[in-house]
Amino acid sequence: MKNILYGTIICVLSLSFVLLAASGRGNIVRVSDGKDISFVEMLQDVKSSDVIVIGEIHGVPQHHAKELEIIRALHESDTPFIIGMEMFRSESQEDLDSWTNGDMPLRQFVPIYYRNWNIRWTLYADIFLYAREHGIPIVGLNIPEEISGAIARRGFSALNDDERKRIPAGISCTIDKSYREFIRKAHAGHGKNDESSFLYFCEAQMVWDKSMAANLVSFMKANPGKKAVVLAGVGHAWRRGIPEQVSLLSTYRIRVVLPLMSDQVDLISITVEDADYVFLP
Repeated sequence: MKNILYGTIICVLSLSFVLLAASGRGNIVRVSDGKDISFVEMLQDVKSSDVIVIGEIHGVPQHHAKELEIIRALHESDTPFIIGMEMFRSESQEDLDSWTNGDMPLRQFVPIYYRNWNIRWTLYADIFLYAREHGIPIVGLNIPEEISGAIARRGFSALNDDERKRIPAGISCTIDKSYREFIRKAHAGHGKNDESSFLYFCEAQMVWDKSMAANLVSFMKANPGKKAVVLAGVGHAWRRGIPEQVSLLSTYRIRVVLPLMSDQVDLISITVEDADYVFLP
């Protein structure tokens, strides 16, 4: 279920890179005015925010390289921050703390990683190792897979009382048209087109967004003085996803950085309602 929204996206990656090669543009585009800007210019702006949300396609190495580039640049500029990750559940926070504190060896941590995430370790290893080397806290944002899976199959109403207590209240698929259509495309990619299964699918997406935002805000409020870099799939990283839910729970200033994708993140239709920057790997 972790990658349920992204199966239909991966197949268009090669086209995205063809478009990039043909575009002749710079490495980063500022969405507000469509201008090519330098990495340094982007960094100066995102440093002024409280939360920096970076989108990824989980299996694309270039996306993880960009995440690490931003993380490294923030650290080298003496910016205090934590890393919030979709890739770990909040219930594994003690394990993450042991890792970043240097108390857990690699051979013990990697199996824990795979209990939380099913994308190969080598794609994320440099990020985890850099955080450990420099003592950067990592925060698990995700929820138990059995809860999101149950909602995707049978809807929010299928949860029992104990399960409901583990996620934010008021989950619904009341979202704007653009985000709803994004979710509908992913749903159709799984060979389904009936409205009831789409509603369950959409509710699962909102449970992810709301829960990860709530876990992030809770940690930041309990540990003031640090910014947050959030690593999440593109479907969650869009401003309509986790960022919007963070805005509903706090007054944190947010910047959104997304990768170029031919079917969802393009340089023609994207607006500041979607993201602040698009990076071209």
